[in-house]
Amino acid sequence: MVQLENTKGFDGFQKSVEELSKCGKKLFIYFTGEKDDKGVSWCPDCNVAGPKVEAAVKEFAGDDAVFLTVDVGDRPFWKDMKNPFREDPRLKLMVIPTLIRWQTVIRLEGDQCEKPDLLEMFFNED
Repeated sequence: MVQLENTKGFDGFQKSVEELSKCGKKLFIYFTGEKDDKGVSWCPDCNVAGPKVEAAVKEFAGDDAVFLTVDVGDRPFWKDMKNPFREDPRLKLMVIPTLIRWQTVIRLEGDQCEKPDLLEMFFNED
């Protein structure tokens, strides 16, 4: 079964990636907008993609994988073009939701994260 992890903010992302990269498993990272106490994100696209991504993780990620969900913060923080998620050369995030296979060029962005066929390819591509 895939190992599920969650973190918040850029510092949490950096710390988690540093630790999880050492485990020798494939690392998938999902960037999404902050959720309220009811589990609803301010990002409508994230709310649509979230359940589809979760289903794909369960079905396709595999035992040799870690799936890290990163909360990028509230809407004003995300919309700031100088936020660290946008400026980090390893990420270059322009939209959320975004799925990245860490240390590869494989990624899905925006409404691509809603498409079951693309999600299957994302998790199965080597």
